[in-house]
Amino acid sequence: MMAPLLIGFAASPWMRAALRYGAIILALLLFLLSLRRSGERAGRLAERLQTTEKANDVQRQMLEATARRPRSRDELAERLRNGRF
Repeated sequence: MMAPLLIGFAASPWMRAALRYGAIILALLLFLLSLRRSGERAGRLAERLQTTEKANDVQRQMLEATARRPRSRDELAERLRNGRF
């Protein structure tokens, strides 16, 4: 029952053109949706990279501050006397 109906659709030149254009439109729509999805993914990755860079910057600053700290109470007292703290 369905086979003759489908054959009738495929036999008509107008229907073939409509199917061809429909397939082209469907392919373009799927391509655009895929492009949008990959753009969203790239945006999330860029945001994650920026967050990681900020965290690394803060950690580096903390490590530099730790390297400059006084090693003992005597060194702390010396820095305070000299006004370098």
